[in-house]
Amino acid sequence: MKLFSILFISLLCAQLSFSQTFTLKSADLGGQFTNQFTASSFGCNGNNKSPQLSWANAPEGTKSFAITMYDPDAPTGSGFWHWVMVNIPSSIHELKQGAGDVKSNVAPAGSLQSMNDTGAPGYQGPCPPAGDSPHHYLITIYALKTENLGTTATSTAALTGFMLGQQALAKASIVVYAKR
Repeated sequence: MKLFSILFISLLCAQLSFSQTFTLKSADLGGQFTNQFTASSFGCNGNNKSPQLSWANAPEGTKSFAITMYDPDAPTGSGFWHWVMVNIPSSIHELKQGAGDVKSNVAPAGSLQSMNDTGAPGYQGPCPPAGDSPHHYLITIYALKTENLGTTATSTAALTGFMLGQQALAKASIVVYAKR
């Protein structure tokens, strides 16, 4: 009986450790972006709102979070960074819809939105070229081992990406598609 109890407890602990993975989800997004979240520029007429995002089960030792949105299908030769937000306090586990608008004051206190590839800080909704195959947009949450990434509002997405790679404890992503 004692051996059975030990095996049962071991299996239960193993099950709990596997079910507690770092995850990212959105109440606003399904498989494709709706007009509410697409760009209001570059020939698109969306509302350019950043989606609601939430995450759970960050690894122990997480001191802050960062969010990025990247389009690897953009016809630039290097993809296109749509959103970079860092220094999100570790006590925060959700971004409300519209947090990517730097003028709205919806983003968590202490967070920093760096330059997207349009040269402006904050969220830039998708607007793939007309006639392109659907682009996939990778939205990623990073759990970081530092409270402050050390980037600035004018840091490029490439530099921020390098710094994220150096400080990441874990990351989780969702993929959303857009076509016009």
